[in-house]
Amino acid sequence: MINVPVYDSSGNPLENTSLPEERFGGKVHRELLRDVVIMHEANHRRGTASTKTRGKVKGGGKKPWMQKHTGRARAGSIRSPLWKGGGVVFGPQPRDYSYSVNRKARKVALQSAILSKLQDNEVVLIDKLDFDSPSTKKMASLLKSLGIRESCLIVIPELNETIWKSSRNIYSLKVRVASDLNAYDVIKYKRLLIVKDVLDNIKFK
Repeated sequence: MINVPVYDSSGNPLENTSLPEERFGGKVHRELLRDVVIMHEANHRRGTASTKTRGKVKGGGKKPWMQKHTGRARAGSIRSPLWKGGGVVFGPQPRDYSYSVNRKARKVALQSAILSKLQDNEVVLIDKLDFDSPSTKKMASLLKSLGIRESCLIVIPELNETIWKSSRNIYSLKVRVASDLNAYDVIKYKRLLIVKDVLDNIKFK
């Protein structure tokens, strides 16, 4: 069992809740977690790097000099890869780096990511998270009262524009809806701030 403190919306401690490790897979599958994180990073790559081969470089249609009797090496084009300004041999071309792992693997990876955060005491539960109006100052004050000074991922039950607007101007702070939660985001941010009802009702899929 892992004990996690629960705070109110003002940052005051309310209680401690116990969470069984078996609920999050029982152990951290580090190799699988690594594979899923690499997949997410690959899917974020734009793949737009591009170079020109000798056939794409402008110019070079005329043979620079005669084949023989000049004393120089043979040359067929000034756009040869051997020449300055010539084409590139085996250079990068636009490509799609994205791939996917199966759904069960992503589910286990998410469980492992959350469990690793719980074991490292990097998870903070909050009873309720709601503001009357968007306020970056209130959000910053809440994080300070909770002792969160590192990068943080906030997990809320459903889309809340007030919370999102209150968080968007704070560096290294991100808001995620529980249904969109993935292992990459959990690992990327140092601390995890979760609304208690979300953790009670979270469905790994």
